[in-house]
Amino acid sequence: MSFSSIREMLQASQTARQPLYEVILESDLTESGLTRAESEAEMHRLWSVMRATSDGYCGADRSMSGFVGGDAAKVEQAAAQGTLYASGYFASVMAEALKTAECNACMKRIVAAPTAGSCGVLPAVLLPLWRTGAADEEVICRALYVAAGFGQVVASRATLAGAEGGCQAEVGAASAMAAAALVDLKGGTAEQCAEAFAMALTNLEGLVCDPVAGLVEIPCVKRNVIGAMNAVSAADMALAGVVGHIPADEVIDAMAEVGNAMSKDLRETGIGGLAGTPTGCKIAEIVTMSADTEEED
Repeated sequence: MSFSSIREMLQASQTARQPLYEVILESDLTESGLTRAESEAEMHRLWSVMRATSDGYCGADRSMSGFVGGDAAKVEQAAAQGTLYASGYFASVMAEALKTAECNACMKRIVAAPTAGSCGVLPAVLLPLWRTGAADEEVICRALYVAAGFGQVVASRATLAGAEGGCQAEVGAASAMAAAALVDLKGGTAEQCAEAFAMALTNLEGLVCDPVAGLVEIPCVKRNVIGAMNAVSAADMALAGVVGHIPADEVIDAMAEVGNAMSKDLRETGIGGLAGTPTGCKIAEIVTMSADTEEED
């Protein structure tokens, strides 16, 4: 049994007087047929892949197109030199988001969370907390269940695919999931998790999917940074008692409506938006020529 709404998920937690991650875990067990030990082992495995992706990052790696790679290393170096506005946790979030998204572009192993194009958001907000000892693996895996629960409702009520709903359905959903996870990590209530989720998704409502040359590189990699930083902001607002006034389910439904209204040129086709700019078209030509040369060789 999966939840069809955030409201239903919150009510289940309240009725059972259980933490949000518990009711989400129990729902997963019912749907998947796994035992609790099997489900938890799989979540720990996914977390280990997220860690391994970050640990395996190399600033010298480049994507096949040559347009992605090395940016996370630049951010880390600049942060170490004190030249950034962001420092500490926030600088680490930026670097980690870039690391995972760059690894995806370089065809390395990542966790689609919930999609490959938005793979950097969740690891970005969680890894710095784990590395500094602010959260242990058990707590983080519980937060990942919370993120998964919210993501499942998005998939049920709307979509997680850029080709259907634009980047708001990918980076937007990932950001909202990460915001809910962060609130849970801080001991926030289920209602605060939902508020953080709703505000994060609202902030990225309408974000189009316009990959240059049809690759998950430009602007996709940098949007993971925006998604991660947005998640932190939304989580902090919710923890402070700020509310977005529009319920989470209605925000999801609005996202679906906006996605359906988008031109197909703005839904992963690599035609409109940034992909259709003069520079975007030139990059597409370069990528196509490179691909043709490789085929001839």
